[in-house]
Amino acid sequence: MDLIVRNARLRGRDGLYDIGVENGRITEISRRVRGEADREVDAGGRLVLPAFIDPHIHLDKVLTAETIRVNRSGTLREAIEILWDAKRRYTVEDVKSRASKVVEWEVLNGVTRIRTHCDVDTIGGLTALKALLELRRDYSDLVDIQIVAFPQEGIFTDPGSEGLLRKAMELGADVVGGMPHAEATDEMARKHVDKIFEIAMEYDADIDSHVDETDDPYSRCVEYMAWKTFRENYNGRVTADHVCALASYDDYHAAKVIGLIRKAGMNIETNPETNLVLEGRLDTYPKRRGLTRVRQLLESGVNVTYGQDCVKDAFYPYGKCDPLQTGFTLALAEQLTTSSQMELIIDMATYNAAKTLRIGDYGLEVGKRADLVVVDAESVWEALRLQPPRLYVIRKGRIVAENRQERKIYR
Repeated sequence: MDLIVRNARLRGRDGLYDIGVENGRITEISRRVRGEADREVDAGGRLVLPAFIDPHIHLDKVLTAETIRVNRSGTLREAIEILWDAKRRYTVEDVKSRASKVVEWEVLNGVTRIRTHCDVDTIGGLTALKALLELRRDYSDLVDIQIVAFPQEGIFTDPGSEGLLRKAMELGADVVGGMPHAEATDEMARKHVDKIFEIAMEYDADIDSHVDETDDPYSRCVEYMAWKTFRENYNGRVTADHVCALASYDDYHAAKVIGLIRKAGMNIETNPETNLVLEGRLDTYPKRRGLTRVRQLLESGVNVTYGQDCVKDAFYPYGKCDPLQTGFTLALAEQLTTSSQMELIIDMATYNAAKTLRIGDYGLEVGKRADLVVVDAESVWEALRLQPPRLYVIRKGRIVAENRQERKIYR
């Protein structure tokens, strides 16, 4: 064998197990894997999970807070406006330099698959996309990167972006993005949805769109997108991100929309850190939390996942690309405190995210690709509570990162 991880603690199983890996795949999970391997690591009773997936980040924008003005209102609108000047100054080298640092943080935190959005518009053109295409190639030994061509400025409010979207897909973007609520009118927003479906079907691509990232209870893009997903038989291939306005709908209408989302087989992706910071800015008290109806969506059978979204940019000045930290933030905001809910948070960063990205060879099972993370904790509870180091990060059966934390008390 190429690798054996010994004495691993696995979710849903009592005792400790060994995991045997050969040719990049899991070949055995048993109490004791016989024989030797080229390399063995002792998990020492620590929790072993399938490697994390970050289904939503903006690698083109990360770390730009170091060179741009402060977002004094803290709003989404001002953040977008601040980024206009930054995008005009983008170079391939600049975007790659910033993004590469953050990709390495992701890997150190146990992430081996990333879906990143990349602005495609008439302000920055295709510079950022070209940079991320190069980054995807350069880091292909460490992480799988999907790129979403993202028209943040709208399609009809930014004439020329439609052509750039098609060009982005031709150059190698994987997924068609969108932001219908950025359009000037409800009619234009629906045309935006129709257009991204048109482009996605033209390139046989999935759709991953920012939708209703606002507190406005009259922003209703998500229900039209769900209906469009169902009508076009694009079940499982469409993800709606943020969906903050859903939390501001009255309960009757929200239930109707959630039923339509479930019927359409649409994925929902939430970004608890940035949503908590950006939304509710115009509220006095009580303040809305800004997240979508995560618990209600999950209880209704909708596939829900979460991502980092932003790192040290005009939208969000924090961020360390740690799915356990983001999951902990979600747990606080959504009051997810029972053992079963903690397990569900881990599912959202692993299996639910894999379903969103339509990854078929994922999981801690024999025959699956050996993407694993050894967390320095003995349970999901402790992993979320402490967000401890990822002792080993394994991708395709190869150790790609190690973390150690030496702690001493002197008396």
